[in-house]
Amino acid sequence: MAASENHTAAARPYDDPSNPVSFSAAAAGPTLSSVTPSSGSASGGTTVTLVGTGLTGATSVKFGANPATSFTVNSATQITAVTPAGTPGVVPVTVTTTAGTSNPVAFTYVTAGPTLSSVTPSSGSVSGGTTVTLVGTGLTGATSVKFGANPATSFTVNSATQITAVTPAGTPGVVPVTVTTTAGTSNPVAFTYQNSPVVTALSPSNGPTSGGSTVTITGADLTAVTSVKFGETPAASFTVDSATQITAVSPAGTAGGVPVTVTTAAGTSSAGSASAYFFYANPPQLADIAPTAGPAAGGTAVTLTGADLLNATAVLFGGVSSPSFTVESSTRITATAPPGTGYRPVTVVTPGGTSNSMLYAYVSPPTLTGVSPASGTTDAGAQVTLSGTNLSRTTKVSFGAALASFKIISETTLSAVAPAGAAGNVPVTVTTPGGVSNSVTYTRVAPPGI
Repeated sequence: MAASENHTAAARPYDDPSNPVSFSAAAAGPTLSSVTPSSGSASGGTTVTLVGTGLTGATSVKFGANPATSFTVNSATQITAVTPAGTPGVVPVTVTTTAGTSNPVAFTYVTAGPTLSSVTPSSGSVSGGTTVTLVGTGLTGATSVKFGANPATSFTVNSATQITAVTPAGTPGVVPVTVTTTAGTSNPVAFTYQNSPVVTALSPSNGPTSGGSTVTITGADLTAVTSVKFGETPAASFTVDSATQITAVSPAGTAGGVPVTVTTAAGTSSAGSASAYFFYANPPQLADIAPTAGPAAGGTAVTLTGADLLNATAVLFGGVSSPSFTVESSTRITATAPPGTGYRPVTVVTPGGTSNSMLYAYVSPPTLTGVSPASGTTDAGAQVTLSGTNLSRTTKVSFGAALASFKIISETTLSAVAPAGAAGNVPVTVTTPGGVSNSVTYTRVAPPGI
C-alpha cells in the first residue's frame, strides 16, 4: 500500500490571528496636463510651470532625454522647472516619481531668443506717448516690451524683425529697452527720456520780412532738435549749439509778431511766452530830407520823413553814423549830421532793413569879396551886386540886422536890393547851409539938406 502524503501547508502570516497585516492599493503614477509656457529658447533657461496630478515626491523632470536644470515641487499638482538646453523642435516633458513616469506634454524649443539693433526715435518725452519702432530679430510672439522697468503702454508685433511700441511715462535720462518672447529677453537698446524743450529768449527779436536774420535762441532741453519754426514756417536753417542754445536763420514772413517754437522727440516748446516772439518789420522808406545841405563840420539838425521808421538802429550819412538821432514817430526822425564832404546818401537802418537814400550835400562856407556899388542912399531900393564864392545855396543876405531881397546869379554872384537904413557903414553878410560869410562894407549916404 502506498504510503499516504500529508501536505501541510506552511503557516502564512495572514492565517495567524495574532499577526494581522493591512493592505493598501498601489499609488497612482503622476500625470501632466500642461506646461506653461509651451516653448522656449534652445539655449535653455526658460522657467516653466507643469500642472498635473500625483507630482509629490518627483525625482526627475525631463525635457526629452535631458533633465531639467532645476525644479521645485510646489504641490501635488504643480512643479516649477527650468529648461535645459535643447535643439529646435518639439520634445516630450515628463515627470517621474516613485509611482512611475507621467504621460508626456509637448514643449517646443525655438531658435535663439530675440535681439534688438535699434529704437527709432531714440528719445522722447518724460510724459510718454512717443511711438517708437524697434528693429531686431526673433521678435515674433513677443510677450513684453519694457522701457527700463516699465512696460510699454502698448505694442504691435509687425514682423519677426519689427515691433511698434508706445512709450510709458518716465524720468529724464537713459533707460534700456528690451523685448521678451518665450525664447527669452533681448539685449537692451538705449532710449532717452527728455523734458519738453523751452524757449526763453531770442536775440535779435526782430528782423526784415525778407528773412535772413541770424537769431540766437536761448532755452532749455534743446538737444536732438528736429524742427525750428517762426510761426508756421520752418527756419531757413538752424544749428544746435548746446542744450541751451540754437542758432537759426529766419525765413521770410509778414509784418508782425510770430512765436518761435522748437520741436524735439520730447515735444514742442510753448508759444505762450512774449520772450519767444519774433517781430517781422517792413523795410524803412524815406520820402524827404530837410535841409538838404549843411556845413562840412557837421552838426546840422536834419529831419527825415518817410514810413516804417520805428526801432531805427542807425542813421547813416554816406556810411558815417549820425552822432545822435531821435525817432519821433514811424514817419519822422531828427538826426544830427556828422562831419563830411561832398554829396552823401542818407539812409535809415531798422530791423526791417536799410531804407532808400536821400542826398545830403556838405558845402563850404560862403565868402564875400566885394559889393558894387559900395554905397547908396539911406532909402531902400538900391540895387547892388555881391561877389564871392560858394554863393549858389544862399538862404539869406543881411545888411546889418536887416534882411535884403536877393537873387542868385551864379556860384560867385548875387544881386540884392539894399534895405533902408541910417547913414553910415553897414556890414553885409551872406548865409548858406555852409555857414555865414565874412562881411563887406556898404555905406549909406544921407541925401543933401535943403
